[in-house]
Amino acid sequence: MARDNKISLPSSGGGLIRYFDEYRSKISFKPGHIIVLVVIIIIIEVILHTWGDSFLGI
Repeated sequence: MARDNKISLPSSGGGLIRYFDEYRSKISFKPGHIIVLVVIIIIIEVILHTWGDSFLGI
């Protein structure tokens, strides 16, 4: 009996998964909003480090 020496090639997708680019989240932030939020958090942290003992009664 003759053996078939066939070589199977991988699929053309290369194992990559395609996701749809049309998906949009219902929650979206502009980069400016994120920067303002980070600055506010930094200011709150500085205030707490400076006067936190008197605010919290420690």
